[in-house]
Amino acid sequence: MVKQHNNFDATRPFQARDGTALGLILVFTLITAACGGGGNKQIQPVYDPKTGKLQLLKYDSNNDGKPDTFSYMDGSRVLRIEIDQDEDGKIDRWEYYDDTQKVIKVGFSRANDGKEDAWSFTGPDGAINRIDYSTRRDGKVTRTEHYDKSALISAEEDTDEDGTIDKWETYENGYMTSVAYDTLHRGTPDRRFIYGANGFVRAEFDPDGTGRFVPAPPQPAPQQ
Repeated sequence: MVKQHNNFDATRPFQARDGTALGLILVFTLITAACGGGGNKQIQPVYDPKTGKLQLLKYDSNNDGKPDTFSYMDGSRVLRIEIDQDEDGKIDRWEYYDDTQKVIKVGFSRANDGKEDAWSFTGPDGAINRIDYSTRRDGKVTRTEHYDKSALISAEEDTDEDGTIDKWETYENGYMTSVAYDTLHRGTPDRRFIYGANGFVRAEFDPDGTGRFVPAPPQPAPQQ
């Protein structure tokens, strides 16, 4: 089997999951403080000049004079929260909320450079069940990974960004067990590699597009 090759730590958004709920509680605390006045310099509310509705809450969590949490609002409703967790001046966590104030997804910057390029989604149990990636960091999702109890179980990818999946991976216990490719651009895999223990690998192909794979023919030895 092949060890999982993705360097992005899927447990990172999972471990931060509890912070999402706390962040939402914090926002409503900040709203109360902002509306109540009192001259709290850690909180900077921004209001729509036309409607007077709250648009943004800037929060300086450690009182160092630099806001590190930005809550984008529609009045009292949270739309999005952006957080600079390491306070390097770049956002590294984006939280998106729906109309019921539940988290839709959480965005991350894999390079920690302020550019959002990965998004995690949770299932009914609160655990991450999917992560989307923009492999070229252009905002376009080209790779999706599926998780079960925080363990990667499968992934699909559009490697050439033509809008069609052309690579499929399966995993077990942190190891890749198979990878399939669509090299003919017909929408289904035509080449597949099965990985086993002790470095075993089996190559297969589907010549007719029926989903029935057969052993790949032996390749001629390279000429000396």
